[in-house]
Amino acid sequence: MNKKVNITTGTDASEINEALSTSLKQYRSQKKMSLDELSRLAGVSKGMLVEIEACRANPSIAILCKLAAAMGVSVADIVNVASKPNAHLIASEDIPCLWKGDNGGTARLLAGTSGPEMIELWEWKMYPGEIFDSPGHSDGTCELIHVVKGALLLTLGEEHHNVKEGCSVIARTDLPHSYGCVGSDLLRFTMTVSEKIR
Repeated sequence: MNKKVNITTGTDASEINEALSTSLKQYRSQKKMSLDELSRLAGVSKGMLVEIEACRANPSIAILCKLAAAMGVSVADIVNVASKPNAHLIASEDIPCLWKGDNGGTARLLAGTSGPEMIELWEWKMYPGEIFDSPGHSDGTCELIHVVKGALLLTLGEEHHNVKEGCSVIARTDLPHSYGCVGSDLLRFTMTVSEKIR
């Protein structure tokens, strides 16, 4: 069950969608990629790409990951929180929320580097009963997760791991995986993603 991205920051959502549209067009142009080629490489329908570039779609995190990998950039590049030399300060109001759960949970991409060896820093909040499913990232992707509050049910393929408050886990996430809030309390965790993109 992949949730749709609801990219929200302190900025108006339509401005964020315009920025996403502009980034996608810009990277496609730099890579000299047609919509057909990007569709084939990313495994995303051409119709969805047209909708994104026309600011009429809110793609899932999984789709953003596929598009970024196909273009050899990071998700942070696409949503404009990638680091720049020597330092790039990202104001709180400019940090995008790329997922919203049914009960009010959020996933915010706090910061990220550009490819080809990209690193992203995420902040997740999930309420009881919320689950986020991912089809898996590119080969060799690793996530470092620290549970700040509550309990995380991390599923990696057929394996289930209960990660308690104050504990950390290193996970290979190039296979289908999910995060779930177990128990009756709010779940808060930070996550660093390391992924090699082509």
